[in-house]
Amino acid sequence: MDGGTVRASLIQLAVSDAEPPAERRARAAALVRAQRGSDLVVLPELWPLGGFAYDLWSDGAEALDGPTSDAMAAAARAAGVWLHAGSIVERDPDGPIYNTSLLFAPDGELVHTYRKIHRFGFDSGEAVVMGAGQEIVTAVTDVGTLGLATCYDLRFPELFRALLDAGAQVLVVPAAWPERRREHWTLLARARAVEEQAYVLACNTAGTHGGVEQAGHSIAVDPSGRVLAEAGAGEEVLTVEFDPAEVAKARAGFPVHRDRLLGIPAPVQR
Repeated sequence: MDGGTVRASLIQLAVSDAEPPAERRARAAALVRAQRGSDLVVLPELWPLGGFAYDLWSDGAEALDGPTSDAMAAAARAAGVWLHAGSIVERDPDGPIYNTSLLFAPDGELVHTYRKIHRFGFDSGEAVVMGAGQEIVTAVTDVGTLGLATCYDLRFPELFRALLDAGAQVLVVPAAWPERRREHWTLLARARAVEEQAYVLACNTAGTHGGVEQAGHSIAVDPSGRVLAEAGAGEEVLTVEFDPAEVAKARAGFPVHRDRLLGIPAPVQR
């Protein structure tokens, strides 16, 4: 960080059925290492196997200390960055599989995990074969307090209001969002930023896997809803700089959260 400014890099990784997971893992680690000089790096949802590659999940599920975690820990340490390594299919030895996000500190330590609460698919896919997370997760870091959410979570504003109340300044959302609903992706990312007066860093996949074309268009949004940067459709690294201190200024300048009357109680003013 330089004078409070955070440099964040969103790695919009292409995910295809043709690339073996081990090769993609090595490629993703190399891309993370290449971001030395950034403060925070973000990868997409379920990139090791593919967000729609349902047939691979059971056999490809891994523990929190499995090969993806090992590779990402080493990459974070080599680059000296906070790394939100997107999510993996987590194998819980005592339960179902989960869609679990991994956050690493610059020394490579796995400091936080988040099991996706809202599972997509209605009566198929993730909604059927994966367990649902139960915990709201924020992470106090030297790049701001991060609020963790994943893909389909974007459609549930009550989660983001809870993250706000837990102190989140930067909402980090890895995804495997399909092209056919791309307009919803950018609309909802901006809406969550405006609602919570927080930064949103939403990192999507590119390419096609499981027969589903991905939207790409990773996006960074400021607390007013202004788009700071947006990627295209293909694989790329989207880099943006922002100051987390602007969150408090935005909330003080337009104190809309004081007027909450319904739903989750407003936090005590200090």
